[in-house]
Amino acid sequence: MGAADLLDQWRLDLESWAIPPEILAATPESPWVLPRQVFARRAQRRHEAPAGPSFARAFEALETPGSVLDVGTGAGAACLPLAPRATAITAIDSDSQMLDVLADTAARVGIPIHEVCGRWPDIAGNIESADVVTCHHVLYNVADLGPFVSELTAHARRRVVVEITARHPLTSLNPLWQRFHGLTRPDVPTADDAVAIIEALGMAPSHVVWSRPGESEYESFEDLVEVTRRRLCLDPSRAGDVASALRDLGVEPGRPVDLGSSGADLVTIWWAGGA
Repeated sequence: MGAADLLDQWRLDLESWAIPPEILAATPESPWVLPRQVFARRAQRRHEAPAGPSFARAFEALETPGSVLDVGTGAGAACLPLAPRATAITAIDSDSQMLDVLADTAARVGIPIHEVCGRWPDIAGNIESADVVTCHHVLYNVADLGPFVSELTAHARRRVVVEITARHPLTSLNPLWQRFHGLTRPDVPTADDAVAIIEALGMAPSHVVWSRPGESEYESFEDLVEVTRRRLCLDPSRAGDVASALRDLGVEPGRPVDLGSSGADLVTIWWAGGA
């Protein structure tokens, strides 16, 4: 398949994740809950103990110190560990509250960061190029992947480093959708699809599959239950049922992991910049 066909399939695959209207109509709460506390805890851990191929590929590109642009920064798990070799860090996210979390963390650890609230690639024309561009756990939220990836490349002088899960992060909830709604959910797109698209767009990406041990990312099992309940469009009265279902999936109440990414296979993808 050519780039156009691959991009169309990626968009269609992401559209298949839409929740049926009748299920959405039955709940007053948004299922697209963003567990900001999970991202904050994860960023703090990555800053304290940098590790993994995504960090290594970005850090080695900064052997000569240089600037970093982090797209879809969240709480800064990608950019904070690079601070020892970063001459400047620009962090972009469309969620202003996530940027506030990053600002608090950066101030606490003494790392100056320039934060920009906006959606990539819409604001790319207003952003200066950097030596290294990072983008962690964002691609599955991007329906129009072509311009997004092209602008990542155009803004990197040395290297682009992307990290995503091997499969869509919400795939881990598929057994629960079947259990509570009798609904079969998608298992596409995948990281292999993303690599194929990047290649078809003219880049020469390398990639590696790896995993990080599951981490206790919620302050309590009850917090995980609440986020999962909302993601499944279930009434608050079903919290007990969700807790039972999570235990049946093997989640340990004493070590509540984020089902979306913790412990899942990860894929680091990197390629040369074009700035």
